[in-house]
Amino acid sequence: MSTPVRVRFAPSPTGYLHVGGARTALFNWLYARNRGGKFILRIEDTDEARNTETAMQAILDGLRWLGLDWDEGPEVGGEFGPYFQSKRQSIYDAYFAKLEAAGRTYTEENGAVRFKFSREPIMVADLVCGDVHFASTEEPDMTIRRPDGSYIFHFVNVVDDIEMKISHVIRGEDHLSNTWKHIDLMHALGSHPPRYAHIPLILNPGGSKMSKRDEGAAIDSYQKSGFLPDAVFNYLCLLGWTPRSEKEKIDRQELVTLFDAADIHSSNARFDMAKCTWFNAQYLRELAPEALLGAASPFLQSAGIDTGSNTHAAVAVHSVKEKISLLSEIPAWAHYFFREDYPFEEEVITKLKAKTENKALLQAVLDHLPSISDWSESGFTIGIESVAAENKVKPGSILPLLRFALSGQNRGPNVATIAHLIGQESTANRIQRVLTKVL
Repeated sequence: MSTPVRVRFAPSPTGYLHVGGARTALFNWLYARNRGGKFILRIEDTDEARNTETAMQAILDGLRWLGLDWDEGPEVGGEFGPYFQSKRQSIYDAYFAKLEAAGRTYTEENGAVRFKFSREPIMVADLVCGDVHFASTEEPDMTIRRPDGSYIFHFVNVVDDIEMKISHVIRGEDHLSNTWKHIDLMHALGSHPPRYAHIPLILNPGGSKMSKRDEGAAIDSYQKSGFLPDAVFNYLCLLGWTPRSEKEKIDRQELVTLFDAADIHSSNARFDMAKCTWFNAQYLRELAPEALLGAASPFLQSAGIDTGSNTHAAVAVHSVKEKISLLSEIPAWAHYFFREDYPFEEEVITKLKAKTENKALLQAVLDHLPSISDWSESGFTIGIESVAAENKVKPGSILPLLRFALSGQNRGPNVATIAHLIGQESTANRIQRVLTKVL
């Protein structure tokens, strides 16, 4: 009978959730969901001087925002807890005693305790890197307990993997060089090592490992910038893994179905914010009007825009979806739908005043508005075509002027869409405002 799949993500609560850590969590989650296994969240919080509650919350919030639920861990529980290393001292003490009894430890004069390496060749059968051989080494024996009685990362990491019955360890390749030490420890403790998969690092556009100063390094920055979780999820999946699919934009369930650790690249991945933003634009354009409005609401509210009393709010926001890549861009593109005191861009004012006939054309539209009985987009368009014919100009000479008048800017959805959504009275008032205060 095969061993049940149990994988883990084990962050330290010393800072925000980094994109590299998030991608590691994501690959673990995908593997567990693909294999019908368990995804465990374990908090490595033994560094009391650097741990913070804020960082802890940022990790949990970041994982939840990405849609990575855990089967065991903080706020969920499970039969192999506690899931905080700071609460597992008695467990570590018991395993330390096993090493002592086996004669695999010795204490230095300063009180630190070292683990005696076996000095035997060790092979890591890695799902990504292949078989990696570590020859007998002259490296000094590894400290596993400090003079103050606290244990170092390598020891508690191994003990937790044993105790929590972790079947596969999927982590960054920067851990590969230490894996032989972990295997040596596991053998000394009478345990069989899990399968390892060391995934490629994420590099910044310059080719070096992404640091906290790089754009896109912090997961919470995506939420603040107006990315959708599914878009970021999709993009991060492709950093170091190529699904067996002819498309790049793949929904979450299909990614679960396709995921295979054997397809993870052995070469490092290069982060590309432009590509991530492109993914986000594709996901935004698929949202239904009400869903897009809901996602954009925090950004509209932050910009002081109240959409609550506007019955066309969802349609209005949806009308600019082809123009944007981020939710945070929506207020700038759609604010005029929800206010009458919108500002006029300097370029717009210049263009309105560029030709003396512009005022007459806008006045002609204003005079014609009462005769438009069908205030639909098509009805409005027919009305403008009529005004254009009467004034012996093309509709294309009038529509930009109306865009300027109705929105204060030179970009946006179809002018007929704007007029239809703001209504006949507001359309008239906005044109009159331009005639009175701008021209």
